[in-house]
Amino acid sequence: MFTPELFAQALIAGVVIGVIYALMALGITFIYSIVKMINWSMGEFYMIGSYAQYLIVIYLLGPNLWYVAAILSAAGVFLLGWLIEPILIKPMFTGGIERKDDYATVVTIALLLLLRNLATALSGPYQRTPGTSLPTVMLGPLPESGARLAAFICALAAIALFYLLLKRTWLGLALRATSQSRVGAQTAGVDVLALDKIAFGIGVGLAGLAGALLAPVFMVYPTNGVVTTTKGFEIIVIGGLGSIPGALIAGVLLGIAESLGSTFIASAYQNAYGFVLLLLVLALRPSGLFGERIRQA
Repeated sequence: MFTPELFAQALIAGVVIGVIYALMALGITFIYSIVKMINWSMGEFYMIGSYAQYLIVIYLLGPNLWYVAAILSAAGVFLLGWLIEPILIKPMFTGGIERKDDYATVVTIALLLLLRNLATALSGPYQRTPGTSLPTVMLGPLPESGARLAAFICALAAIALFYLLLKRTWLGLALRATSQSRVGAQTAGVDVLALDKIAFGIGVGLAGLAGALLAPVFMVYPTNGVVTTTKGFEIIVIGGLGSIPGALIAGVLLGIAESLGSTFIASAYQNAYGFVLLLLVLALRPSGLFGERIRQA
């Protein structure tokens, strides 16, 4: 039954979860923009972030310091990505590999399988949750999960810091130059291989942060990154591959579509509503909402 209150509640829930989805999409599109590759193992870094959140909250800090745990989880995933990049990704540029896209696909899928099976072997297939001490929050007459709302605020803060990093720092300037032209950036004296390592770390760190923030909401288990990764790729196609503003806006649109569809149609088809939105956008604008159109000569 449609009511204005139910519509408003579904809309708020969609915006909240959509911004957190956008963190994953930002990580995917950022790595693509700088390193010029698609990282198919992003879901496993999301999974690692959620497990790190669980372990830190349960065994070290407790639920009252969940936000510190989220920061530490994201930092740990960043460090892991920073260490992995020279081993697996750097040879794509220094090893004389011609088919770089094929190499990146094979390597990141192999990494996906390694991390997922390692998590299953160490923790088993069981679902866990770190929990929080946050109560339900009333937004006027509308209730909203405290865990979701806090995750939303943290995600917005992370996106704002990410924006400031890109726009207000010398590192951001170098990253933006590299995203425009790797050769041009190298000519200007930028060490693009060092930036690749930083960009890969930041990208997977954003995925890890999303996993940490959503751990109390969606549970923690070895394959919890599969659905979120799918949503991340939906978002970057809807927003336009390589478009950071597009990733944020598309994330919100996806969250709203899922929330409204689940509320007023059927919750069993929640994941299908995103694909409907994806097909609609592709039919109207194949390059995505903010993607560049490719003109035929």
